[in-house]
Amino acid sequence: MHIPPYHKKVTWQRFFVGMLFGGVIAYCTLIYMYGEMYEQLLKENREYRTELTELRDLNEALLQDKKDLNEKSKEPLTVETLEINIANKNEYRLDRLIVHDLEEMVKKEIKHIIGRDISIIDKSDDLLISSIENKNFTVDEFTYSFKVEKLAIISQTVKLTLHAELAD
Repeated sequence: MHIPPYHKKVTWQRFFVGMLFGGVIAYCTLIYMYGEMYEQLLKENREYRTELTELRDLNEALLQDKKDLNEKSKEPLTVETLEINIANKNEYRLDRLIVHDLEEMVKKEIKHIIGRDISIIDKSDDLLISSIENKNFTVDEFTYSFKVEKLAIISQTVKLTLHAELAD
């Protein structure tokens, strides 16, 4: 029995090289698709965890506020939600996950204002701004600091627009 020497023919050589390149391209495509899928799942997981912690903190703050309101005759408006926006995230080409982590760190820094009276927050807005601006936040070996561009207290929502900078 004799195996024909296909490796010497040019047409078969092209066929085998084509199979090799096709396999490499298919492998690269598979790795890319897997990476995109994994990144999406990781992002969803972090968002759900964040939402869960926010709802727990909100629940605790509102339960405490309810106890306090039973003692008071007047019902003052309280802060219920925080909205953080990083204005220059495209300037530093920040990844969605990094932006999410930075927003979470800022929310953890100022979460004590949830359930507080809006008039108290309005009076101490300088303290709130300085507590954000004087703190550095580290994500993925980079340290960021923020400048508060806009602080808006709209009914029961506090909206912050921040300008990110790389810290020294």
